[in-house]
Amino acid sequence: MPRLRFPTRSVLSWLCGAAIVALSSQSHAGGVTSTYSTTASKDCRKLSSLRIDDSDYALEYACRGPAGLTVLKNENDLRETVSIGRNAKAAAQQPAAAQGFGPFNSTTDTAEWRMAADGKPFAMIQRWHIADNDDPGKDGRPRTKQLLVVTRLPPGAVCHTAYIDVTANPDANALARQAADEGAQAFTCDRDKISIAGNPGRATALVLPK
Repeated sequence: MPRLRFPTRSVLSWLCGAAIVALSSQSHAGGVTSTYSTTASKDCRKLSSLRIDDSDYALEYACRGPAGLTVLKNENDLRETVSIGRNAKAAAQQPAAAQGFGPFNSTTDTAEWRMAADGKPFAMIQRWHIADNDDPGKDGRPRTKQLLVVTRLPPGAVCHTAYIDVTANPDANALARQAADEGAQAFTCDRDKISIAGNPGRATALVLPK
C-alpha cells in the first residue's frame, strides 16, 4: 500500500492564507463592508406612545445606528415607517419617515449598513414583512411576504431607493447589497423612481401596485 503524503506545515499555511484572502475579497469587494445594528423595541428608546382601549396603537422609537446615526421607527395601526438622521428630529423630517406601505407590515429587528472604505455608512438594508390579504392562513390571518428595502443615507435626503422580493430571488441579500452599492448614493429622492432589483414578485406587487 502506498504511503499517504500529508501537506507540510508551510503548504497548509499558504492554503489557509489563500482562503482568507479569497473570503476577504468577497466580503470587502471595492472596500465596501457591512455592519449590523438592532432596531428591536427593547433595545431602543421609546419617544412617544398612544394607547387606545388599553393597548398600544402608535409607538415611536429611537435606535442607535453606526457613525452617530439614529434610526427612527414609527409603529402606527400595525404599519411601520423607518427613517434615519443625525438625531430623531432630523430623521422625522426625511422623506423616509413618510414612506409607508398600505398593507399591514412590520420590520425585522436587524438593520444592515453598507459602509464605504472610509468607514461611513451610505445605505441601510432592512427586511420587511408585508401582509397579503389575498393569502390567508389557516387562522384566517393574512400570510406575510418578505421584502428587502434599500434606503439611502445622509448627506442628502433619506429615502427608499430599491425593493427586492425575497421569495422571487434566491440571492435577495446579494441583490440588495448590489443595489445599495451601485445606486443608493446617486439616488435623488424627489426625482428618481424606486427600482425593483432582481425578479418582481408578490411582495413588490403589494408595495408597488400597478
